[in-house]
Amino acid sequence: MLRSVELKDIRIHDAYWDDIIRLIQDTVIPYQWDALNDHLKDVEPSHVIRNFRIAAGLEEGEFGGMVFQDSDLAKWIEASSYSLQLRPDAELEERVDEVVELIGKAQRPDGYMDTYYIIKEPENRWKNLLQGHELYCAGHMIEAGVAYYQVTGKAALLSIVCAYADYIDTVFGTEPGKLRGYPGHEEIELALARLYDATGKEKYLKLAEYFIDERGGKPSYFDTEWERNGRFNFWTQSVTERPNPEYGDVDHSEYNQTHLPVREQKKATGHAVRALYLYTGMAEVAARTGDATLFEACRALWDDVVNAQMYVTGGVGSTAVGEAFTFDYDLPNDTVYAETCASIALVFFARAMFQTDPDASYFDIVERVLYNVLPASMQQDGKHYNYTNPLEVWPERLGHSPLVTHIKPVRQSWFACACCPPNLARTLTSLGRYVFSTSESGLYTHLFVGCEAELSAGDMHVRLTMQSDYPQNGNVSICMHPEHGGIWTLYVRKPGWCRSATLQLNGVPMEAPLEKGYWAIERNWEDGDTLAVELEMRPVFVQANPKVRADAGRVCLTRGPVVYCLEQTDNGDNLSALRALPDLPITDTKIESLPCRAVGLKLSGMRREATSDALYAPYEARETPVMLLAVPYAYWGNRTPGEMLVWIRV
Repeated sequence: MLRSVELKDIRIHDAYWDDIIRLIQDTVIPYQWDALNDHLKDVEPSHVIRNFRIAAGLEEGEFGGMVFQDSDLAKWIEASSYSLQLRPDAELEERVDEVVELIGKAQRPDGYMDTYYIIKEPENRWKNLLQGHELYCAGHMIEAGVAYYQVTGKAALLSIVCAYADYIDTVFGTEPGKLRGYPGHEEIELALARLYDATGKEKYLKLAEYFIDERGGKPSYFDTEWERNGRFNFWTQSVTERPNPEYGDVDHSEYNQTHLPVREQKKATGHAVRALYLYTGMAEVAARTGDATLFEACRALWDDVVNAQMYVTGGVGSTAVGEAFTFDYDLPNDTVYAETCASIALVFFARAMFQTDPDASYFDIVERVLYNVLPASMQQDGKHYNYTNPLEVWPERLGHSPLVTHIKPVRQSWFACACCPPNLARTLTSLGRYVFSTSESGLYTHLFVGCEAELSAGDMHVRLTMQSDYPQNGNVSICMHPEHGGIWTLYVRKPGWCRSATLQLNGVPMEAPLEKGYWAIERNWEDGDTLAVELEMRPVFVQANPKVRADAGRVCLTRGPVVYCLEQTDNGDNLSALRALPDLPITDTKIESLPCRAVGLKLSGMRREATSDALYAPYEARETPVMLLAVPYAYWGNRTPGEMLVWIRV
């Protein structure tokens, strides 16, 4: 199993990422803390801290918010932990310590910890696994406990989550007297793998295996549970004819990934976030156990997601009905859901897959998500967020059509269901986990992020410095400082988008063989050896598979890993009347109203003009030449609100 580098071993100094990480540290984490404490005005109250105070007996009141509200605090703790690794902050650490103490006071003597069921329905523990989210919340809190322990060495929260996991282990399993259930919303599977890594306790990995192997058995636990509960639906608070009537005609077993045992699942189905958390857990367990059949199921699911159900930005989940996958090549741009959490889960899945199968294609997807959909989901002020990530926005329609009520023309201050903002914060503050991996024979470089790192692999110990101005240009330099001589391999990813590249070692041009998408450079490395990589970073028009009907006759403009879009503020209204001229030159330009790292692209196009005021008229070609300005999708919606379009007619 290949290993990712721990955050403590890498220090990021990168022109692109430094500003984003600093924004999260200085603005996002404090802002989200205010949200969790209900200090923000004119936004949906979170209730999170108050719920824990009530559960701890420190104040009286009713539970507030969603049944899964505890998970928001867990992700905030995780983001804060990673931030502390990057930059010590005594005030933030004290705040986390106080929250951990509060969580400990809320925890029940047997280890149970879920404020909804502690406060509101203590008699209904584990009675509604389909909709109750207990195991989902437990998973996020476990991840927080592991992260805070690894960063600070403080074991208080780790002890809390271990006690909870120990209790869960007494509740679920195949032994007589235990529940043969599993999570309605998956997440705990991947969290238990992390807890196993942190503690070395085999029972946590075995519990993760149980939840994976039990899923999809017949009769369905969820069907049995629903009947046992008198067909009562938690979300509608009424008796219903099916467990999830709010999801229309979506088969609830496919929605919950219980239609088949996981090893037999070949198509990504149902709620995209749930599915991808499950697939991540499957890949994590397969990597630790060597379970080949489980990994082959993961590979089939991966291939289906990225080759047939993923947007060019790295978004996944094409319908708002059930926040779900639909079918191959169904990728509408204007009604898309593409929840931020789903793309984050796709990053987790990619990293987990690489542990067993060191192929560059996994980190091609990580890079696509990191440079497109994730930064696009947050305003440059750090205080407004997208829950969904459209590829086409027509504000006038959004105010009139019930089909697109989930799409917003501007980012929101907060959400009643606020899973995405803290998930984004914990992912970007842990960026260092995705830059390198190590094996017994060498070191893998996945992302071109300026940094210093101290790494070990087998008998190799090396300090390295990577310098990069990526993605503004494709020039990368990696300087090696091994502790001692020795022959080992440096693997450097050749991005899937890259058509041409050159390598130089100590200023001398060289060639290196490609192994599963990585340049493999094997040598006796000496102090100061420097590898220079130059990736051709020219704009390219991308077309979709013809089966993607929403993109027929359209192209998407890219430059390196960055996807571009048109905005009304640069190109006028009615963007659908524009078409690009792909055969004419494209030039880089600076956009004063966007961050300095944003490279704009000027391209030639045509605007179709109306031939009359009639709604319909005989066809007549009438177009006017125009110069179009495309901006990185990552920055859309940061200026004057208006239309936005990724796929342009040709």
